[in-house]
Amino acid sequence: MRQAGRSLPEYRRLREGISMLDSCTRPDLITEITLQPLRRYDVDAAILFSDIVVPLRAVGIDVDIKAGVGPVVETPVRTSKDLERLRALEPGDVPYVTEAVGALVAELDERPLIGFAGGPFTLASYLVEGGPSKNHDKTKALMYGEPELWHALLGRLADITISFLQIQVAAGASAVQLFDSWVGAVGPDDYRQAILPHTRRIFAALGEKAGGVPRIHFGVGTGELLGLMGEAGADVVGVDWRIPLDEAVRRVEPGKALQGNLDPAILLAPWEVIEERARDVLARGRTAEGHVFNLGHGVLPETDPDVLARLADLVHAESVRTPA
Repeated sequence: MRQAGRSLPEYRRLREGISMLDSCTRPDLITEITLQPLRRYDVDAAILFSDIVVPLRAVGIDVDIKAGVGPVVETPVRTSKDLERLRALEPGDVPYVTEAVGALVAELDERPLIGFAGGPFTLASYLVEGGPSKNHDKTKALMYGEPELWHALLGRLADITISFLQIQVAAGASAVQLFDSWVGAVGPDDYRQAILPHTRRIFAALGEKAGGVPRIHFGVGTGELLGLMGEAGADVVGVDWRIPLDEAVRRVEPGKALQGNLDPAILLAPWEVIEERARDVLARGRTAEGHVFNLGHGVLPETDPDVLARLADLVHAESVRTPA
């Protein structure tokens, strides 16, 4: 459950007075924050504590995460000249990631560690817009109006993402997840032409020939893109809460597992509602070739940790009782 730590009082205490990106560059904090949810919840894997803009900052982009706002880029990337600021990412740029992953692998023993990175459209949007955007207007204008510059930008972002994920795998991560969170802002034809080639290259670089690990692909509002996201090369396609899993099965090509897709907001409802909805997700997930139960997006900060613990126990009990 990505961002599960945000609802934990111990997480808030640990982060007090420390900025988000600073906490993502300290191996001790990365390790501790990654482990905190596992002490509370009987989940099957740990997710590395980091942020999708960490590699951008590591290569010199003037990005910061402002409380209540999100990633903000002081000087947006909008011209060919701006691309010169997007240099290649080297392992020496993120030694704290290598150190933290190594420490976590030793601590977790047999429990898997999932690494992650941001997808090309989402990273491009933050760079072009200069921060979060509701409609991604400037980003899409660049995509439509300057296709050569667009592909050059996404090509560089794909290179950075490949390096960032390969560094995590080399350090011991058991699986990786690509969060192209805002890619649901584009239609299928635009995704196929403007984004899919770069996403496909990312997953290919982490494939079997490269000593590959399981690969997960996730976006928000991507119901109409699920088939194309499956074609990008991941082993698991994440599904948000907007379509049921059995419908997602029909949209994704055979040979893929699905991940999801309980609405995070349901966790604020009475337990009877949560239980009913969780059982429904599990039932629909059994129509897939494989199903990783998860939320349809990150944990909301106001979520009761005890409810999350109860949900994890319910999922395990149901999985044992009626295995997929």
